[in-house]
Amino acid sequence: MDMSSRFEVWQELAHSCGLITIQQGLQQVWSLLLLCLICRLCFRLGSVSTLKHAVSVLAGMWSLYLFFELQMLWVLSLSGLCYLVLLLGRDSSNRGLFLSGVIVVYLLFGELHLIDMVTWHKIRGSQMVVAMKAISLAFDLDRGAVVGLPSPAEFLGYVFFVGTVIFGPWISFLSYKNAIEGRKLSWLWLCCSCICLLKSQFCLLVSTCIAPYLFPLFIPIYGNTVTDKLDDVCFKFLRVVLHRWLRAYENAVSFHFSNYFVGHLSEGTSMLAGAGFTDEKEHTKWYVHVVKPLDVEMPRSMVLVVTSWNIPMSRWLKIYVFKNSMKLGTFPAILVTYTASALLHGLSFHLGAVLLSLGFITFVEHVLRKRLASIFSACILSRPCNSDCNHQYRKEYWVLLLNLVFSFLAIFHLTYLGSMFDPGVDEQEVEEGYAAVHTIQRWSELNWASHWLVFGCWVFYRLIL
Repeated sequence: MDMSSRFEVWQELAHSCGLITIQQGLQQVWSLLLLCLICRLCFRLGSVSTLKHAVSVLAGMWSLYLFFELQMLWVLSLSGLCYLVLLLGRDSSNRGLFLSGVIVVYLLFGELHLIDMVTWHKIRGSQMVVAMKAISLAFDLDRGAVVGLPSPAEFLGYVFFVGTVIFGPWISFLSYKNAIEGRKLSWLWLCCSCICLLKSQFCLLVSTCIAPYLFPLFIPIYGNTVTDKLDDVCFKFLRVVLHRWLRAYENAVSFHFSNYFVGHLSEGTSMLAGAGFTDEKEHTKWYVHVVKPLDVEMPRSMVLVVTSWNIPMSRWLKIYVFKNSMKLGTFPAILVTYTASALLHGLSFHLGAVLLSLGFITFVEHVLRKRLASIFSACILSRPCNSDCNHQYRKEYWVLLLNLVFSFLAIFHLTYLGSMFDPGVDEQEVEEGYAAVHTIQRWSELNWASHWLVFGCWVFYRLIL
């Protein structure tokens, strides 16, 4: 395909996909943005806290109805169950663990017996946000970070906070209390919110209209270049393998940017509703960090990828799951953390397989790099070293090269794990969740390469231990 033909295809793609995607994206979220703005104005103008909580509850419930209609009743029932458990156990010191168990049973029973798969996958995000808020509140009550059980209005205002109830992110109860105080309206607040919303629309555009056509149109590897040369020397098998991995990378990038879309959108809605600020001297700084795309697409390590994928959820898992599980040991605590994440996401084989695989990958990467850093006294840990670290070698060429090798390994793992999220599969299959055979087929086509590589790294780590 010559340049003029490719330019015509780009124009057609912009009209047939780009404009429609942006239009549909705005149609879906404009009512939520309006509710966030109304809530923000009410928080600013109102003086009675009970009234502010009532506004938060009503706005959140209305947004749930706009997105889920009567299916919102499942989210309401989970919220009511959570408060009932907190109320009955108000004299207990283990409310966090008990409520966590009740929520897991409710989610499993609802998914397996009460709710059809299409409905479950539709409301899964809001169910997860409500569950995370309730569990964090219970543990904060146990630790004394929150004094006294909130009133029903406070609790429902928190879990139904309009800026987070649909797309997230998780925020703490204290952050919600700060949000309803109603900081002064400013251009900085409005600009920060709008920038996040614009970034979300850009990510939606990349996910829908660019990533699926990345190599045929935007990076023309297919056609009469590399792959044809491989045919000329009779390496047809290598050509098939190359195509599979390039297609896997396209699927992974499309999935990544769909996550960035939700992440940046949640940043915008939460700030627009009044959350996500810090007071610095005489100024109020507005920011909410949910995703860091550059740290995922150009990663230093899989450990940083996991934390940058969804920063609030990573923080929630670390505070309320990992630290409470550390008495079991580091590796068991990692498995418990990723299992908890998988349960919150629902009984989806492909998500569970990815999350548990991530647990093994991040653990092996962490211990291997820690061991190599000790042997070579070099800054090659999973996380960047502090300026006052004790390593002898920091910015030598071989140190940079080793870190670059691990970066490419992380991209390799991300491509492999994201290969199953195929935007071209049947829509009904996406709504019900990918079947187990879909995951197995995708990873089999790639010869289970990532899992074998992790096993090899673990064996190497044991040899140098």
